Amino acid sequence: MLVVYMKARDGALVEVGRTEVVLNSLNPTWITKHIITYQFEVVQTLVFRIYDVDTQFHNVDVKTLKLVEQQFLGEATCTLSQIVTRKNRSLTLDLVRREETITPITEESNPSNRPKHCGKLTVHAEECINSKTTTELILRCSDLDCKDLFSRNDPFLVISKIVESGTHIPVCKTEVLKNETKPTWKSVFLNIQQVGSKDSPLIIECFNFNSNGKHDLIGKVQKSLADLEKLHSSGQGQNLFLSTAAGNNNHKILNSQLFVDKFSESVQYTFLDYLAGGFELNFMVAVDFTASNGNPRLPDSLHYLDPSGRPNAYQRAILEVGEVLQVYDSDKRFPAWGFGARPIDGPVSHCFNLNGSNSYCEVEGIPGIMMAYTSALHNVNLAGPTLFGPVISNAALIAGQSLANHGQKYFVLLIITDGVVTDLQETKDALVKASDLPLSILIIGVGGADFKEMEILDADKGERLESSTGRVASRDIVQFVPLKDVQNGEISVVQALLAELPSQFLTYMRTRDIQPST
Repeated sequence: MLVVYMKARDGALVEVGRTEVVLNSLNPTWITKHIITYQFEVVQTLVFRIYDVDTQFHNVDVKTLKLVEQQFLGEATCTLSQIVTRKNRSLTLDLVRREETITPITEESNPSNRPKHCGKLTVHAEECINSKTTTELILRCSDLDCKDLFSRNDPFLVISKIVESGTHIPVCKTEVLKNETKPTWKSVFLNIQQVGSKDSPLIIECFNFNSNGKHDLIGKVQKSLADLEKLHSSGQGQNLFLSTAAGNNNHKILNSQLFVDKFSESVQYTFLDYLAGGFELNFMVAVDFTASNGNPRLPDSLHYLDPSGRPNAYQRAILEVGEVLQVYDSDKRFPAWGFGARPIDGPVSHCFNLNGSNSYCEVEGIPGIMMAYTSALHNVNLAGPTLFGPVISNAALIAGQSLANHGQKYFVLLIITDGVVTDLQETKDALVKASDLPLSILIIGVGGADFKEMEILDADKGERLESSTGRVASRDIVQFVPLKDVQNGEISVVQALLAELPSQFLTYMRTRDIQPST
């Protein structure tokens, strides 16, 4: 019998399910399937343990079996993303068993305490058909409360899923409609992989757009996809509400209503279909070396390297984002840059290779990024100002070359910065140009700066970016999160940052009619 576990946030193993017992076999093939919700933004570690069930228990329901009474044969560990990124979604693992020893002998001197290989386990995953279902929604509001003194609202919607901790993660948003109190937005698309299940609660918030990034909440509703389907069938509206100061359970019901004008389900290619078809995510990183980070030799610097080995904010961001994304990149050679520093005996550079090379920018794996970062701190002088344009243009150049060569690659650039950009319009121009390429940009703000202006780059709560020539971005490719906003909550920065990446990927593929090879 095989037992499947998943590692929880605190490292504890949570049992997912058990297979049936296969009698008298050294080469069992189990047929029991276990359904696990795939979450792109989380590293989901699976542990498989195999037990020899004693003859006296053969007719007992496997759910009631006490595992301590069965003989442990071996275990294997992997992440769910390692399985789904395989071409045929099958992964073969070595089963190991560590023998317990009674006498306190060190592992080096006691070969019996080393893991013993005791067979192989092949795990196969397939995507449930309901997770391939994409729902198209056309949403409308009526009688919105006016938030502007001298004009009507400029409303838009943000749809968020609720994670275990109760925190909201945005997964989808509409365009901004100007001067509307009865807006009808263009279609939005949601799939089960984004929201969890058809019965998972969603928060739909209606905001009034403000150009300074401080948008007014007009009202909200909490509904699942199943609830929205019922609303559509009934033709009725749902009143928006606002939480009162007395607490989350006390709501002020508004006259404004949300209507579902269209609810249509169709089977479409999913993010996992593209992975199985050979598409990869290629990770890139750019680190802010401007002087506002503080002297790296002093403990109050954001770049301070703690002798105890405790990672600073930059190292944490690289490790946490890299841990999730590296699985989707087969060669694990990552372009890594720095900006805003003066290399020894040189002028200030706004895009230099983190490894110190003049000819190539790639490093080997996440450890390679960490080593190059540490080395760069000793070989550059922090300067300024904070310019994103050159780094974004370099990433766009690599993505453009891959596109020209018909590569099955989608690029993800992580920018870690301690300050607001000083080349805002140049950055907007670079982002609008890059929106036509297979590229997404994740920005983490570290330190205590006011990052409100940075939210303008992230179209989650605002309009699409516009270049200096008036050209509008073809899609939203930026996701921004300040480290300080979520470090005290249950949700990790990585979850908040990566949650929208699969939908950005799918938007790019679908608008260009790129289909995965089967």
